[in-house]
Amino acid sequence: MDWDALRLTLQTGIASTLLVLVVGIPVAWGLSRLHGWAHDLFSTLVLVPMVLPPTVLGYYLLQAVGRNSHIGGTLDALFGFSFVFDWSGAVLAAVAVSAPFLIRTAQAGFESVDHTLEDAARTLGQNEWSVFTRITLPLAWRSVMTGVSLALARAMGEFGATLMVAGSIPGRTRTMPIAIYEAVLTGRTSEAQVLALTLTLAASGLLVAVAFGMRRRSARWR
Repeated sequence: MDWDALRLTLQTGIASTLLVLVVGIPVAWGLSRLHGWAHDLFSTLVLVPMVLPPTVLGYYLLQAVGRNSHIGGTLDALFGFSFVFDWSGAVLAAVAVSAPFLIRTAQAGFESVDHTLEDAARTLGQNEWSVFTRITLPLAWRSVMTGVSLALARAMGEFGATLMVAGSIPGRTRTMPIAIYEAVLTGRTSEAQVLALTLTLAASGLLVAVAFGMRRRSARWR
């Protein structure tokens, strides 16, 4: 059993989902406020990582943050840091492939909120932050947490983009999906079965935990 691969998968999945949550909620809220061609254009662009093959997305990420790129070269020169062949590269790949799931799901939740309730809160003297945290977010909470669940599941199952950017270094970047692929490729069928079952149980457990947390928070907001 490759415990390092399991640890890396959990770390990558949780870290990338937290990053997607921090970045995706403002993006989803902003998209829900757009109208006309701008709404259609940017809502469609968000879906691009979902339709691209993961290896293609990984190639674009490699071109964007590799050592020969402007961003990668600057990070390497100033801090001696690189996303390539590093655990952070696996997180970056997971963020890129999972972000659309949270953004579009949360966007649908924000768009379903009755804006008259938000306007009523403003007339009572609430600022925009209070309106968002007390009205908009609680009403869209189920959609947001559904997006979190989808993003987490997608991040933990990421393979192609992670392999392109982070590679397969045991104990450093080799996640469970990559370990399963390598086990099958080398004829270690029994090990692949154990890894696949372990990943299934781990992902299912995290999703159940998210669902349980969502139910408790929803009950608190009632």
